Parts: sequence; structure tokens; C-alpha cells
Amino acid sequence: MMDFKIGEVLGLMARTLPFLIFRFLIYFGITLAYILLTGVGAGIGYGIGMIGGEPGAFSFFGGLVGFGIMSAIAYLLREYLLYMVKAGHIAVLVELMEGKELPGGRGQIDHAQQVVRERFAESSVLFGVDQLIKVVLRAFNRAFFTITSFIPIPGLQGVVKFINTVVNLSLTYLDEVILAHNIRTKSDNPWRSSQTALILYAQNYKAFLKNAFWLAFIIWALTFLVFLVILGPMIALVAVIPAMAGPLALITAVIFAWGVKQSVIEPIGMTALMQVFFKVTEGQEPNPEWEAKLNGVSKKFGEFKTKAMDWDREKGTATPDSDEPPQGGAPEPGKS
Repeated sequence: MMDFKIGEVLGLMARTLPFLIFRFLIYFGITLAYILLTGVGAGIGYGIGMIGGEPGAFSFFGGLVGFGIMSAIAYLLREYLLYMVKAGHIAVLVELMEGKELPGGRGQIDHAQQVVRERFAESSVLFGVDQLIKVVLRAFNRAFFTITSFIPIPGLQGVVKFINTVVNLSLTYLDEVILAHNIRTKSDNPWRSSQTALILYAQNYKAFLKNAFWLAFIIWALTFLVFLVILGPMIALVAVIPAMAGPLALITAVIFAWGVKQSVIEPIGMTALMQVFFKVTEGQEPNPEWEAKLNGVSKKFGEFKTKAMDWDREKGTATPDSDEPPQGGAPEPGKS
């Protein structure tokens, strides 16, 4: 039914514990910064509100301003987080899946960063590849992904729409899975290997949709459980500010749940989809018919070919005899 094994996924999480701790410290720091700036904003708003006689309202809006400022800072840090945290974790997970031994402790993080630098010399290259992958994936998933393609539910459009939304949220890890393919194949050209991986993904999209359906509920059930566990203590902590107890407790619980989701739960989803990708694409070659479909749903997909050729010229590497991906071994379109 599922192409990933949750037991093996959790085992991989345990073996990359140094990276989970690293991720947790970074995202916990971001979480604390969110809480601090939200609290400072709420406090300033509360003080201003005391003058106008509406401390509750001013405190709430002050908290929103603080939250917005921190969100802008986190947005600016996204390139660093991808290069230093996510790609590094992907690198060690790929090596473990290939049966390699990894150093422990801090050495695991240093080793991962070395692997990432070998594949992507600069963070800007990795970030550019990742952003283009996301654009193409969004266009493809919008065109092809609907839960009704394998579970018809007549007359329940609202339920279907909700399920589609949940499933698509679980597919947000796919760009990281494509990066995992880059690292696994040890490609000298990240643009060309990403193009190949996108085609392999597209020609197996039904398999990914099926697995995403189950993975979505695992990930979001865990996230909701974390939220409920955190909400109680947060209500107790902010009860000292009666006017803000409800809203601030909710915001703080959401932020903490986000931090745990980013540092611990998201790697579970990412690793599960990596298992799916490596399993269902094993031995396959890119199917030109699916390359044409990708070109049809996203003009940006063609940029991979252009950038791959530019990369070869800049690096002085040989360009393949044919720009078309090799044929054979791929499933018929629409079949997984």
C-alpha cells in the first residue's frame, strides 16, 4: 500500500540524531526569536493601549507587528537554512540509504557540509536550483494532482478539496527529494540532474500521490499532537497577562509546534518521500513523453536545459551528445 517504511524512516532519524539536534537548535532559536519579538510587540502595544484605554487591542496588534518582523527575518535566512541545514541532512540520509557509515556527533555535520559543497559550490547555486524546482513542481502538481485520480468520491467536492489540500501540503518536501537525487547521483551538473529527476518524478506521479495521501495524515497528526501538548503549558505561562492570555497562548503554541515540525517532523516526511523516489524510479530512464508534458505545464522547465548547457560551458565540461534524455525503462504515462 505504501512505498515507504515508517520504521526504517524513524531508524534513519535516530542515526542522524546529531543533525536532528542541529536542526532543533536552529529552529528552536528561531522559535524563541518569534516569541521574543511577538512578546515585545505585545508589551509595547499594551503600554500604548494603556494611554488610549484599550490595552488588549493594542497589545494584540503589537504582537502581530512583532510576529511580522520576525517572519521577514526568517525569510531572509531561508537560503542559509537550505544550504547549511536541509541539504546537509539530505546528504547524510542519502549516504545512510546507500549503506555507508557516518561519523558521529559534530563530525556528521561537518561531513554533510563537505558533501554539499562538493555538489553545490555556492549556496546561491543550490538556492537557484531549489527555487526553479519548486516552480516546476507547483505547475505540474496543479495540473495533475487530484485525489480523485485514484479515489473517486462523487458528491463530496468539499471533502475532496480538503483532502487535496492536505496531500499537496505533504508534497512540499519534493524539492528536497530532487536535491537528494542530485547528491545520490554525484552529478557534476545540478541543473541537468534536476531536470532528469523531475521527469522521473512526473512519470511516476501516481505513486507519489498514493504515498502522499498516507504520509499527509501521519505528518499532520503528529503536528497537531505537538500543538495540543504545547498549548496547555503556554496558556499557564501567559496567564499573567489576562487580556492576552487567549491570543498569545495560541500564537505561542503555534510557533512552538512549527519549530518542532520543522526540526523533527518534516525530516520524517522528507525521508519517507526519498524512500519512495529511490524505490519507484530504480532502473528507470526519463521518458521523453513526460519531458514534453513538463514543458507543456511549465515554461520554466525549459530553463533547466538552458542552464545545464550554460553550466557545461562555464565549467568546461563535455555536453552530452543529445540534449534529449535517454529512453527505455520508463512506465507508460499515467502509470506508476
